[in-house]
Amino acid sequence: MRKIKFFIGIGTLAIAGFFLISADHIDAPAISGSTSDVTDFYAFEGANTNNIVFIANIQGLLSPGATSNAIFDENALIEFNIDTDGDNIEDLVIQAIPRDGTMYFFGPVSPSATGLNSTIETSATQSEVLITPYGSNANISTNSGMSFFAGPRDDPFFFDFAQYGEILAGNASGFNDPGSDTFAGTNVLSIAVEVPKSMVGGSGTINVWVETKRKQ
Repeated sequence: MRKIKFFIGIGTLAIAGFFLISADHIDAPAISGSTSDVTDFYAFEGANTNNIVFIANIQGLLSPGATSNAIFDENALIEFNIDTDGDNIEDLVIQAIPRDGTMYFFGPVSPSATGLNSTIETSATQSEVLITPYGSNANISTNSGMSFFAGPRDDPFFFDFAQYGEILAGNASGFNDPGSDTFAGTNVLSIAVEVPKSMVGGSGTINVWVETKRKQ
């Protein structure tokens, strides 16, 4: 599987406690609005403080009507990349790929290829969850201490784009409180993984980012 690299976020995170968000709504011209378009990446400590949660949202700005027909692209691999030694090269990956209404997960595992190419790591720990249909209660599965979800969700990202434009134009000095949420009423397709810290770096520091990769 060859990777078209759509880099949206990297952060240096202390395993002990953190919250990271990286956003990129329809900013990548080659994939804007496509099934490979990553809108947001979140990484934060779980309610169980021994765990880390990774969330990748794709296919942003979906209306409720469009959400009912939106599906994960079976030719697109979503990959969470984890750098444990500070060289900005992934030492571990968690891969997610959909097939026939199920999202399959592989890892965390040391990847057989880094950089511009990826291979689905089928020899790694395999987990799966039924993709939650729009309007249904969440399907959540667990395996080896990890938890998984895939399906449509309300876009949680808040941004007052109109006010941002006014600031850039010099017509305003800052944002309003609370402002107007440009993304209110729109949805995304979301992939969530909760994993024990011991599986992705213990108590040290990690860099994390997410990419979509299309089969060639």
